[in-house]
Amino acid sequence: MKALLLAGGLGTRLRPLTENLPKPMAPIANRPWLEHLITHLHEQGVDQFVIAAHHCSDVIRRHFGDGRNWGVKIEYAIEPFPMGTAGAIKNAERLLDERFLVVNADIVHLPQLIPLLEFHRQHGGIATIALTEVEDPSSYGVVEQDETGKILRFIEKPRREEAPSNRINAGLYILEPEVMRYIPAQREVSIERETFPRLIQEGAGVYGIVSSGYWNDMGTPVRYRQVHWDVLDRRFSLLMNGRQVQPGVWVGEDVEFGSGSLLVPPVLIGNKVKIGDQAVIGPYAVIGNNCYIGARVHCSNTILWDRSVVRDGSRLSNSIFGYRTVAPAGEVFSGSIINQSRGVMQA
Repeated sequence: MKALLLAGGLGTRLRPLTENLPKPMAPIANRPWLEHLITHLHEQGVDQFVIAAHHCSDVIRRHFGDGRNWGVKIEYAIEPFPMGTAGAIKNAERLLDERFLVVNADIVHLPQLIPLLEFHRQHGGIATIALTEVEDPSSYGVVEQDETGKILRFIEKPRREEAPSNRINAGLYILEPEVMRYIPAQREVSIERETFPRLIQEGAGVYGIVSSGYWNDMGTPVRYRQVHWDVLDRRFSLLMNGRQVQPGVWVGEDVEFGSGSLLVPPVLIGNKVKIGDQAVIGPYAVIGNNCYIGARVHCSNTILWDRSVVRDGSRLSNSIFGYRTVAPAGEVFSGSIINQSRGVMQA
């Protein structure tokens, strides 16, 4: 079975980090999220992928190529313009000739596929939607189901007390190829607002099943940071490179620590990092590969992407630094999102 990974969004809410980067390529624990996802799905038995891309699609193609370095085959369906979830599926039709999996690649979730596939085979409908359960469904589209799991309707952002369930779309679908007949070509189409309601209305058989495990939409700076803190707290058991040198502290290879430097857990430090004298790293700090941290730097609740530089005496809190960003000496950054090509934006 092929997996279609939807990676064509503009990542507007994560700008400026996503000005020149597709959102699914944003690193989680020092590795592009899309790489985590492909590796996980390969372990689940998927070895053929189609990546639907638009914004900065060349970044994805340069990183993954044909997929051979990951033991998989990757093809690309480049969108000529942002086509929405269903529009991107229709645009990839020529590459999908049998039952296929669709994954919103900017949702942080590592699904167990076998229960989903077994449920799909049993109900015999055209679509299975993986669902996740949330504490407060009032900010989402909520599903109403019958006792067999068939979805009767979607209710958009209901009041909490009026929601028929706490189950929402997890951004993962198993679809039969016949679904293409229900999606118009060459225009933007939303699978949530157009395609699924039409399939339900016409009785094609749309079913939902809860996909257990960690789930988060990393599309805002707050949620993006929260995913990292959940990784550090091991609420989300994502594989991390490096070894655990003390409880809550993971350190990569060829890391140099200056005299009097201090790590306050939880902390993840990548490979080939240099940390200056009397620097304090943590709590809740993720330092990318090939970063340089100067003397007397304080860095907490902050994520630094690869090759970032923080000069002596700077203080960083609740911030995100993009690739190759330089923080001048003695500066204070609080709640900042910093990308080298676009400067600073407050979170």
